[in-house]
Amino acid sequence: MITWNNLDTIPAYQELQKGKTVHLAEAMTGEKGAERVRKYSVPMAAGLVYNYAAKQVDDEILKSLAKLAEETQLIEKFQALYNGEVINTGEKRKVLHHMTRGQLGEAVVADGVDKRSFYAEQQKKIAELAEKVHSGQITNAAGEKFTTVVQIGIGGSDLGPRAMYLALENWAKANNTFKMEARFISNVDPDDAAAVLNTIDVEHSIFVLVSKSGTTLETLTNESFVKDALKNAGLDASRHMIAVTSETSPLAKSDDYLAAFFMDDYIGGRFSSTSGVGGAVLSLAFGPEVFARFLDGAAEEDRLAAKKDIFANPAMLDALIGVYERNILGYQNTAVLPYSQALSRFPAHLQQLDMESNGKSVNRFGEPVNYVTGPVIFGEPGTNGQHSFYQLLHQGTDVIPLQFVGFRNNQMGRDVVIQDSTSQQKLCANVAAQIVAFACGKADEDRNKNFQGGRPSSIITGDCLTPEALGALLSHFENKVMFQGFVWNINSFDQEGVQLGKVLAKKVLAHDTEGALKAYSDLLNI
Repeated sequence: MITWNNLDTIPAYQELQKGKTVHLAEAMTGEKGAERVRKYSVPMAAGLVYNYAAKQVDDEILKSLAKLAEETQLIEKFQALYNGEVINTGEKRKVLHHMTRGQLGEAVVADGVDKRSFYAEQQKKIAELAEKVHSGQITNAAGEKFTTVVQIGIGGSDLGPRAMYLALENWAKANNTFKMEARFISNVDPDDAAAVLNTIDVEHSIFVLVSKSGTTLETLTNESFVKDALKNAGLDASRHMIAVTSETSPLAKSDDYLAAFFMDDYIGGRFSSTSGVGGAVLSLAFGPEVFARFLDGAAEEDRLAAKKDIFANPAMLDALIGVYERNILGYQNTAVLPYSQALSRFPAHLQQLDMESNGKSVNRFGEPVNYVTGPVIFGEPGTNGQHSFYQLLHQGTDVIPLQFVGFRNNQMGRDVVIQDSTSQQKLCANVAAQIVAFACGKADEDRNKNFQGGRPSSIITGDCLTPEALGALLSHFENKVMFQGFVWNINSFDQEGVQLGKVLAKKVLAHDTEGALKAYSDLLNI
């Protein structure tokens, strides 16, 4: 039987509070450090490896974390989730994003429909449309092929798909699977839509409108902006637009779209990259086969997340170490630092994934919790970040745990040797150096040049960022966030915190304001 209890009632948590902490600089110095690097690694899917040697853990702490996983029933709760129990208590919904890439457990029927079959059918329909676009069976009014796909969405309908597209753009070009350029419009700021429209040929562009409800204000506003541009170009907008929405939305059966593909309320926006939300744009940009490989990597990593042994379950281990850092060591932030330019928007996606999911101060039953929950997530790709905010990471007053990602090979297969090493070797040298510098520091009598060290990090490594590796990486972090929510006894699958501002914005636009709201409206000349 599953029980949902607050973290501060769990015996293993109280045990961790009383335990000794690890002196990271000592643990990572000399041969001891080399031994930790060899020992503290867990294989992931698609040839990736999660290495946590530079985290402030040892065998005793890991033993207590394993007990915490058992006492909080993490695997049992995951099983309940993928077998279709109502885990999203705030909205009284199932949580089924894992089913968009495979069947982990029992068949799940909701609304009278087998959900795995439903998601697979939508992916098949998206693949068929993409193939018709690529082959020229679906064209513009002049019978010419579309060359650009533009996604119109916001939040999870933009951040994840945009990050995934950028992650695979160079790989697809190098591997001859690149089909169409993709662009993204998200912000209701008219400069966003105008900037995209100014850089594309609208006559040869197909637009993907993504709105589950069909009522998202920013998305519908941008749709109108695009339709106006198409009309001004003398084009029939209905021949240039497809919709990704729910079957009950006003967009579902509209004649304004070439086609509509469906999602449902069991897929949260920030967890939707492996659904039609990411599937339409990625299949059009790279081909359905590449999207299928991306799903395979995610599914393989999901299967690892179902393992009970924390040392065979990298997402759960990563989650538990994160809880230890947040609730025992008191660290407030986490920096995501991919040493891969292809992952330039991946930190932004993880920021939404983590902070929208676990930025909660009440438990699953609406009761205040007496402990901290989700950290602040930020990051940029290396080596750019080294010349930006790493100063604070190395010598600032706050210790900020770090999550590195690095690959031994680049995506494009092109490089140059300068000063006896390639660019890729220089990139990898930097990430290795940073891990040790953060952990071990450097003593100097000049306090300005003294590095205390003791700054914890982990790294996920792989040979190359392929579709499978990207899917595994995405799944790892989705499952990490899920497990942490289970430990904290919060609902990671609603986002009431984004609603109040939307409600007040509608009041402003209706001129139904008073007090400070009216004063700010006047200040902005609304």
